[in-house]
Amino acid sequence: MSFPSFNAGLLSRWGRWSIAHPLIVLFVVSVFLVVAFSYTVNNLSINTDTTELVAPDAPFQQNSRKFEKAFPQDMRTLLLVVESDTPELTKSATQRLSRLLSADKGNFDSVYTPNENAFFRRNGLLYLDKADLQDLSATMSEAQPFIGRISQETHLSGFFSIIDDALTSSDENGSLPLDLPVLLNKVSKALHETMNGGNVLLSWEELITTSEKLTAKNNFIIVRPKFDYAKIRPAESAIDAVRKAVLEIQEADLPEVKVRITGEVGLEDDELAGMSTGTFNASLFSVVVVLGILLIAYRSVFLTLATLITLALGMVFCGAFAAVAVKELNLISIAFAVSNIGLGVEYAIHFCLRYRDNLGHHIHKDRAIIGTLVSTSPSLLLCAGTTAIGLYAFIPTDYQGVSELGLLAGTSLFICLLVTLIVLPVMLKIIPTQIKHLPNTGKYSSIEHLPEKLALLTLHHAKPIAIAVGILAVIASILVPQVETDFNPLNLRDPNTESVVAFRKLTQDKDTTPMTLTVLVKDAEKTKALQQKLGKLASVDKTVSLFDFQPTEQEEKLALIEEMDLTMGIQTREFPALKMDDNPLPAISHLLKTIDAVLPKKTDGQEIAALTAFKAELQDLLLEYGTRLQPYNRVFMDKVQTVLLGTLPQVMDELLGGFDAGEVTLADIPSDITERWLSKDGWYRIQIYPKKDLNDLGDLENFITDVQSLEPEATDLPILYWESMKAVIGAFKQAITIALITIALVLFSIRRNLTDTLLIMTPLVLAGLFTMASTVLTHTPINFANIIALPLLLGFGVDNGIHMVEKLRHSVSEEQNIYQSSTARAMFYGALTTSSSFAGLAFSSHQGIASMGLVITMGIFWIMVSTFVILPVFSKLLLKDIGPGL
Repeated sequence: MSFPSFNAGLLSRWGRWSIAHPLIVLFVVSVFLVVAFSYTVNNLSINTDTTELVAPDAPFQQNSRKFEKAFPQDMRTLLLVVESDTPELTKSATQRLSRLLSADKGNFDSVYTPNENAFFRRNGLLYLDKADLQDLSATMSEAQPFIGRISQETHLSGFFSIIDDALTSSDENGSLPLDLPVLLNKVSKALHETMNGGNVLLSWEELITTSEKLTAKNNFIIVRPKFDYAKIRPAESAIDAVRKAVLEIQEADLPEVKVRITGEVGLEDDELAGMSTGTFNASLFSVVVVLGILLIAYRSVFLTLATLITLALGMVFCGAFAAVAVKELNLISIAFAVSNIGLGVEYAIHFCLRYRDNLGHHIHKDRAIIGTLVSTSPSLLLCAGTTAIGLYAFIPTDYQGVSELGLLAGTSLFICLLVTLIVLPVMLKIIPTQIKHLPNTGKYSSIEHLPEKLALLTLHHAKPIAIAVGILAVIASILVPQVETDFNPLNLRDPNTESVVAFRKLTQDKDTTPMTLTVLVKDAEKTKALQQKLGKLASVDKTVSLFDFQPTEQEEKLALIEEMDLTMGIQTREFPALKMDDNPLPAISHLLKTIDAVLPKKTDGQEIAALTAFKAELQDLLLEYGTRLQPYNRVFMDKVQTVLLGTLPQVMDELLGGFDAGEVTLADIPSDITERWLSKDGWYRIQIYPKKDLNDLGDLENFITDVQSLEPEATDLPILYWESMKAVIGAFKQAITIALITIALVLFSIRRNLTDTLLIMTPLVLAGLFTMASTVLTHTPINFANIIALPLLLGFGVDNGIHMVEKLRHSVSEEQNIYQSSTARAMFYGALTTSSSFAGLAFSSHQGIASMGLVITMGIFWIMVSTFVILPVFSKLLLKDIGPGL
């Protein structure tokens, strides 16, 4: 049984009337076009907020919203990672950058610097481990003579004279606070880089203490930007403001301060920027390739232009429908435009190639148009209907992006088809015929012979190929359960972007990883009890809550701090500023003589090497000073003093300020810290750090499972990633199952033939099976991006199956081989245009887009193999009325 009997008389009458009144049709269409375009521009927007694209009403999303409501200041933030070569420069740059951003109320709602505030500057020593504090106390006791003397002689001459005295002192290091070779090596390196045009600072913090908490070279600023969701990049203005502020804090004569922008918003912004650039380049590539394919298929510029104009009109009307149906496109549903290009252009290709064939058989132009309209409309309408069913199956899923994509793409198929059947016949009436360019000799180009040759080769070996296909299907079925899934959004992004590099670096450190879980507890005692239980879990490294901000062993630590204060014997809490040295040359010259005197007496290899290198740098320093013109030599020597002593006052000021520490209670903790751990509604926050790297899916599952065994409502990034993955996979399994069953029932009800129904579904099922097996062999995991390819391939596979089975059913009555028919050629060129629309995406730097392009390209390849090779083989074996013409 063939397609359902449409009213051929009605189609014929419409065709005759429309081509008799083409200008009226085009005028009416133009009026609707203007209205649709105006409505789309004024009512359709893009919402790039991705927070609730997946299962917005699921429990894990509700837990996330509960967390966001309790602690809104931690949501949708930029994380600025400030880095430099010295801890002192990092701290000062962090403070300056924080001040600049705090003043910019137009781009930022809040700016929070976790460790750089008056509270921690006064009480920071209490947060050191007791052992670290004891080591610092011992170091400061040894350094007291040096600090006391340098505080009186805060210039180069004083510094060099202290080293001079240390070399001649009977004490091993004299008044120096550390081993002499260590200091000399660091000073030599700093002098060498300075005299060779580099920017460097000697870190006195690293010289005095070994505590990682005091010598960290990176710091963090948490920024809540203001968003404009009407833009492709909602945080673009805020991020541009950050970059401008970063330039302002750079000092020409100091080492560079690097500020990496990451965090949830930073990652999204880099992703959106990459997607925009990658998609634009791929689209440009696709347009050029599609244009070339159409020219090859039609061998007519006019038919190509007619197809492109029809496609453009369809896109405008589809946009108007989107404005009515959803009003806002999200980052997933916007893909319906790509779907329209891939599937919508196929309708025009089928129509134009059938029309060209009719003209090639010397049919009058008007009759060729009407005949094409009558013969192609039923099959195209059935293709649109079955494809739409497959897409509509995604509407009830919990994946909102794909749900809206299913609605828009499914309905847009009918819109594109309607535009094709209304506008294209009229345009074909108006454009020149150019019969001389149309094939009428039965000769075809080599590329048009490709499907025919391939299919004819396989038909001669139908049974062996069918057996081989069965074996391959079994192998593919074994491979499919091994399909990898990767729903970590970080792995979808360009690994070379600033935000991804910074984020991955943070995850490598158990103390800075953003991949933590959060639990909310209402009662203080319950919080403490739960925190202890969580800390004992095998997958948990540590937990943090508000109670951890009350230092432990305060009595012993305060005693150590008081002892350091007494040892230092400095009454003021401000270290003297550096003094400009009028003439450091005598001190340098005397130091060189001292080195010459003591160097022959040294026996330690490291000490000899350090003194030798130091002497060479001092000699170069004198040479550099002597060869510079006035007053540049003075400026140069001031820079040397800044390099060697510039950080000392800052370090000492912080240390002396820390001697004012007192006992800290929870009530003493500043509100900007407290509000991040105790909400206004009384929720205590427990942050849970993993023991292992959560990039491993097994470790991620174990960490989540362990925590949820104690607190099922735990939330944060790992759970959002994990639960979103399960929700998306479940949604697609549900939708694809519904789609396949529904399409099969519709086909059976229309054709009333089980064999035809199974044959039509064959390319779809086999292509899906082989595509999934191909992802296993190519190690291409299924992710949030490329999973969108499945509904697009679903529609394309159904279309091809319908067209091919219909031609196979009627091939015995046709003189030409079906692989030279307009239907076969339309399928072939349709596949080329669709694959070219996505092939360019495979070369995108955005890993998600690239994987989507790769999966779709592989899927279309298998659809074409199933359609042109496997389906004819099965048809020859199952359909007894297929003649030898095959």
